[in-house]
Amino acid sequence: MERLKRIAAIHDVSGVGKCSLTAVLPIISAAGVECSVMPTAVLSTHTGEFKNFTFRDLTEDMRPMAEHWMSEGIGFDALYSGYLGSPGQIEIVRDIFATFKKRDTLVMVDPAMADNGRLYSLVKPGHVSGMAKLCGCADLIIPNRTEAAFMLGREYREGPVAKNEVERLLLELSDLGAKKVVLTGVCLKDDEIGVACYDAKDGSVEYIMDARIRGMYHGTGDVFGAFLLGALMRGRVLPEAARIAVKCTCAAIRLTAEDGAETKMGVRFENVLASYGRMCGESAELVRI
Repeated sequence: MERLKRIAAIHDVSGVGKCSLTAVLPIISAAGVECSVMPTAVLSTHTGEFKNFTFRDLTEDMRPMAEHWMSEGIGFDALYSGYLGSPGQIEIVRDIFATFKKRDTLVMVDPAMADNGRLYSLVKPGHVSGMAKLCGCADLIIPNRTEAAFMLGREYREGPVAKNEVERLLLELSDLGAKKVVLTGVCLKDDEIGVACYDAKDGSVEYIMDARIRGMYHGTGDVFGAFLLGALMRGRVLPEAARIAVKCTCAAIRLTAEDGAETKMGVRFENVLASYGRMCGESAELVRI
């Protein structure tokens, strides 16, 4: 039997809204991968369309958790960071990466801090530059177009963009330090959306697109990242893992749109977990990213 791989997911916990660890843990588990967690904060809901949400900062717990893991000799096949509540947490995560990364450990950073041209409401001064530095510690980063614009000091533009503009962003994002980049929210034509994958080793760029569904669907970045990482941990190479992640994320969005439920409650990823697990379980050559 294939050895069960283990990842550490460093995210917040939003009690309602199906994002961050609430989505990451079940998706990674469905891939047949063990998901350990380090919560950065606990919120009653995500911060999108909800009002008067509660927020408990867990910064003081992060280093003691990491120290306990080290004392127990716990190791990880991948380290995955998402929403971080402050520049101080970013520094702690940089130290965690340095402590736990081994030769075969994949470090993936989702610089979760912005969308639709705006920073999240709780993002503090210094967060953008700190997140750009954290991306420099990663093997793979998965920013959306807004996050890419903020980290690179570029103006964000809505709507379709040309491939040469996307590829310029990919190159500049890789210059932050990561060998591989998946840029999300890529729109080349008005009726489609997807991702662009870049590998600095050979300069290759691949686009994975699907039909665009209108509307704002919260948590899809976290859902995509979890689908992507789970597939990578099961041996898929990056473009193949991205195809699986795009397909499953878009399927969850379509189901949510058909259901007519409030989009702020998150997408119906639960309904695609069985199919996702089968995709990840199919025979695949094990390739280290």
